[in-house]
Amino acid sequence: MATAGKVIKCKAAVAWEPNKPVVIEEIEVAPPQANEVRIKIVATSVCHSDLYHLFESMHKDGFPTVLGHEGAGIVESVGPGVTEFQPGDKVIPLFLSQCKECHLSLISLESRFTCKGKRVLQFMGTSTFSEYTVINQTAVAKIDPAAPLDKVCLLGCGICTGYGAAVNTAKVEPGSTCAVFGLGAVGLAAVMGCKAAGAKRIIAVDVNPDKFENAKVFGATDFVNPKDHDKPIHEVLTKMTSGGVDYSLECVGNVQVMRSALESSAQGWGVSVIVGWTDLHDIVIRPVHLISGRTWKGSMFGGFKSKDGVSKMVKDYLDKKLKVDEFISHNMTLDQANDAIELMKNCKCIRAVMSVSPP
Repeated sequence: MATAGKVIKCKAAVAWEPNKPVVIEEIEVAPPQANEVRIKIVATSVCHSDLYHLFESMHKDGFPTVLGHEGAGIVESVGPGVTEFQPGDKVIPLFLSQCKECHLSLISLESRFTCKGKRVLQFMGTSTFSEYTVINQTAVAKIDPAAPLDKVCLLGCGICTGYGAAVNTAKVEPGSTCAVFGLGAVGLAAVMGCKAAGAKRIIAVDVNPDKFENAKVFGATDFVNPKDHDKPIHEVLTKMTSGGVDYSLECVGNVQVMRSALESSAQGWGVSVIVGWTDLHDIVIRPVHLISGRTWKGSMFGGFKSKDGVSKMVKDYLDKKLKVDEFISHNMTLDQANDAIELMKNCKCIRAVMSVSPP
């Protein structure tokens, strides 16, 4: 392409400081260096992890930054040593790398962004709230050229995280009973994963009853609002299931809910999985919660190997084995990034997909 090897000036939503609106700015994106890929982002969506960084953790050394890690685009150019990708490939950026050569692949990328003479950080190494981004080749998944980028961008985080937590981490078995706490996109994907694994009963738990109809679409069979009960939710679920669920998945990112999910699983064999992200508070439990035979697990990106898992999930979507379109509640543009953030912040959307660049 004509832009290969050159600095690209483009539009991006820059978060200059925590707890403030993002600002649409012109940034400079440097050419890819060795083993890097420069990608034109076509579509991206807002994930709660973006909000967590902006409004909750608010580490000042994490700003200024360009948020976004749930996107999809087209390779614009590649740096020296890149053989897996070429310009024109459809790809999904990954916040979790997979080099396919070692046991644990962790890549540190120096930001290729500048704005107004200042270095701008790349959030989670991806920064999809920009028309162009540069990513290490180990954190990019090549996908089927038939895939619609404004749909499969959601597979860059939320859907894989929830679905995989049920299928890969919990390893839900046919005929089992499950409880999913939190019915955002990750929780709904967990419900979908439980159904795909053959669970016979899937209890959706949320304090917002407006979310229950969405959960039904993805396979939920029962609905519980903790606000409707005068006893702890784990006692409610234990009574409903005559002893506790086989599998519980916490998809909120709240340490109190994590404990409730653990206590809701059956003593002796119950499995509880922490899916929701937070790093603000400690979890307090009693040893007997685990001594009694429960298994407690954490799940990062649904237990997928990122490049392999995302490519397969895209194929499953194209083969109509996986719901994706049903997660999209709003279609917007990058210029409306603050509106999309507010929708997520106020629980008014499942996923708001923003058009970033023409395909």
